[in-house]
Amino acid sequence: MMFRLIAPALIALAACSTAVQAATYEMFRDPNCGCCELWADHVRAENEADIAEVPTQDMAAIKTANGVPQDLWSCHTMIVDGYVIEGHVPAADIARLLEERPAGVKGLAVPGMPMGSPGMDMGGRKQAFQVIAFGEKGRSVFASYPGT
Repeated sequence: MMFRLIAPALIALAACSTAVQAATYEMFRDPNCGCCELWADHVRAENEADIAEVPTQDMAAIKTANGVPQDLWSCHTMIVDGYVIEGHVPAADIARLLEERPAGVKGLAVPGMPMGSPGMDMGGRKQAFQVIAFGEKGRSVFASYPGT
């Protein structure tokens, strides 16, 4: 009896993990930016992601073409299974986006380059930041991270 209750949960958990790993990750970045590589390492490690990196000098064109509102811009832009990931979004939030696939959400953004966000490690100091979901229905806070 217990197996009948646990088995579906284990199958669902495995399916979510597989969806995150099977996703297509393409990151556009300025070739001179070091924090982009650190953030990509974070996503690779946490989501077991295979990331195709595309160096480009014209990041504004990439962001504009993918519908990232200018006030949400950061240093790098990633496309994951049709979603736009802008800036230092934690890997766990990308995984949650891929699992939940909320209606009306085009992507997630962490505007600017908050100290202590993934890829912006500063010796344990952390600036509070929010992950913003954006899309056809407007914007909402997808996740919040406290500072220290």
